[in-house]
Amino acid sequence: MTATLIDISELPLRYRTPPSWARHVLQTPLVLLSDHAHLEKKAAVNALALLNRWPEPSPPENWVHVLTAIARDEVEHLALITRLLARRGGKLARMHANTYASDLRQFVRVGRGQEDLLDRLCVSALIEARSCERFALLADAADADEELRRIYSGLWASEAGHYRTFLNLAEQLPERLNVAQRWSEWLDFEATTIQAQSISPAMHSRAP
Repeated sequence: MTATLIDISELPLRYRTPPSWARHVLQTPLVLLSDHAHLEKKAAVNALALLNRWPEPSPPENWVHVLTAIARDEVEHLALITRLLARRGGKLARMHANTYASDLRQFVRVGRGQEDLLDRLCVSALIEARSCERFALLADAADADEELRRIYSGLWASEAGHYRTFLNLAEQLPERLNVAQRWSEWLDFEATTIQAQSISPAMHSRAP
């Protein structure tokens, strides 16, 4: 196996996925690609859903611009992965569940105004950050498959930018909130959540 292609040490994650996870999920690459495609679709929908959550009647131009740009990126990723899946003889599953994301949302302070929105932005940032880490590990483990290696390596930069962008949006909320403290709480919660997932050929599964 080659050395890791991408330095993931700068990610703030408090649980590091072992390389064995990537080797395991790549044993069934078509199932993994189907799961990945669904995640890209949900990421695009999530970014668009956040558009109308600005706490005041008219969101600032930057809010709209950033979220629509993220949605556009995710749709492009969806097209890329879906084409690859079809070209390799796979099929996009009709049904998809992401218990990782669902479990994270249990920590959201629902109905508490801007605290609710801050938490939703933290969830989005965490999913992107965890995906960054997983893409790096997949790129390394897929060194015998040049196409997969290239795709996963390329996705790293985009997802890394997205996780930082969601945190930047949180800092722009009108109400003064302690974003750093809440982000730290979320990092602890995510570290526990990812380790509680089932072992499966999915992007956010637990390591075997």
